[in-house]
Amino acid sequence: MTTIQTIIIWTASLFGGLLLASPTPAMPLLPTVDLGYSQYRGMSLSNGVDQYLGIRYAKAPLGGLRFRGPEDPEETAEVLDASSFGPLCVGVGESISDSLSEDCLFINVWRPTTASADSNLPVWLFIQGGGYANNANGNYNGSEVVRESGHNIIFVNFNYRVGVLGFLASEHVRENGDLNAGLLDQRKALYWVQKHIRKFGGNPDHVVIHGDSAGAGSVAYHLTAYGERNTDLFVGAVAESPFWPTQRTVAQMEFQYDRFVSDTSCHNEEDTLACLRSVDIKTIQKFNVDKPFPGGSSMPVPEWYFLPVVDGNLIHDHLYKLFSEGKFVHVPLLVGDETNEGTEFAYNASSKSEVAQFMKNNYPGLSHDQLEAINRAYEDAKPLPKHAAYFASAAGAYGDATFTCPGNFMTAAMAGSFSSDLTWNYRYNVRDPTNIANGMGVPHVFDLPAIFGVGKTNEPTLSYASSNAKIVPVTMHYYLSFIRFLDPNICRYKDAPEWQPWGSGAGRRLKLQTNSTEMESIPRLEVERCSMWKDFAADMQN
Repeated sequence: MTTIQTIIIWTASLFGGLLLASPTPAMPLLPTVDLGYSQYRGMSLSNGVDQYLGIRYAKAPLGGLRFRGPEDPEETAEVLDASSFGPLCVGVGESISDSLSEDCLFINVWRPTTASADSNLPVWLFIQGGGYANNANGNYNGSEVVRESGHNIIFVNFNYRVGVLGFLASEHVRENGDLNAGLLDQRKALYWVQKHIRKFGGNPDHVVIHGDSAGAGSVAYHLTAYGERNTDLFVGAVAESPFWPTQRTVAQMEFQYDRFVSDTSCHNEEDTLACLRSVDIKTIQKFNVDKPFPGGSSMPVPEWYFLPVVDGNLIHDHLYKLFSEGKFVHVPLLVGDETNEGTEFAYNASSKSEVAQFMKNNYPGLSHDQLEAINRAYEDAKPLPKHAAYFASAAGAYGDATFTCPGNFMTAAMAGSFSSDLTWNYRYNVRDPTNIANGMGVPHVFDLPAIFGVGKTNEPTLSYASSNAKIVPVTMHYYLSFIRFLDPNICRYKDAPEWQPWGSGAGRRLKLQTNSTEMESIPRLEVERCSMWKDFAADMQN
């Protein structure tokens, strides 16, 4: 043994063995949050953002909770892992898998790593779309918008029940369950944010809700919920391509319940709803599919089949009527649509009669005369590449009826009833070469990667990394400014033009377009077509 070794051993003995091994660098502590009912351990990312994934915001809606509103999550003693997303809610035409489940009521939170309970940061709460049929825009990564905000916001997204599990309607469900369970899930998430977001550094008094497609339609429902009862759940709203399909009463949807009960062999049971709750999920999913409405055709089947219904409670009346009467929560509002909303959904019609049948199948209450008027209104639509002669007509009619005109109507109603200076509208006209060549134009929710960041959504990025890269920060920062300040202009991107509010009358909107974003007036033809759809609205719900 050398002299040096002897000295080391003697010294280590003297100081309790501290020198026997060199010190190991301390492992970074994983961020943990105590929600009262459970503790969750998240992850710290390299961009200064913490993420908490797969947090339960409600009890698993299984067994006796199927077709009922959400209940508080169960308490757990151990610290739960929040490093990966929970499964999405299984929907129409889908099979159970590791990523799709009936047990799906999970919420995700991104916050600045430096945030504390006293940070009081604005909260961006995103409601995904999917036509109330699927969780189509779930599990987006919110880290990029938190970083781009200068680490000055909290971002939240979540799952909610869809398809038959979220929107089966019948008096049987009203009597021994809950109608519009999918929307009740959303309300539960809103209340969860109010109760818990301060623990992540968020301000529960500054929550802005944002939905795309059916999520934007859901925003309309939350604005009008329970007869416009303001429960202070949010201070601003964003409706991105708001989806207003046929909206029926419970009585009008009894046929759907009867079909489903028969399909699942529950029709001979005394308590058909109890039978449906006992049926295994694989059987439920076998018949969780789109079918024709009464009087409609199966060629093509309607785009959407299980939908929210007027229940007299959460949903007091049809959306057009409620917005016409000013029966909605008054908050700053931002609404947007794409130039070609209908191309993703339209039937590839080769004649006017096929256009009429397509619209009739989706809106069964339309009369022969109304269908003729629709054909006249869209007969001059320019044919699109790789599609039949009347595809553009069907796409134009469906896009205006279901997305663009409801969006314009929401904007005008808020401007007229609340404030014309705190209501903004945009048309997204970012043209991607692949979409244009395929005859899709600027399709439904094509703006999502520009809002959340390239690679942060499950949407095709296409030209966002090349020819359309410059529109991403412009779009994202308009959104971030609205989330933080309820005004899209205060921290808009450098050189981005001022986004003027809607104003009075027919209104003005921002045209978002790569290298040429500017304000524009609503074209006269669009105003006339939207007036037609408003006149038809009551019949479209039947």
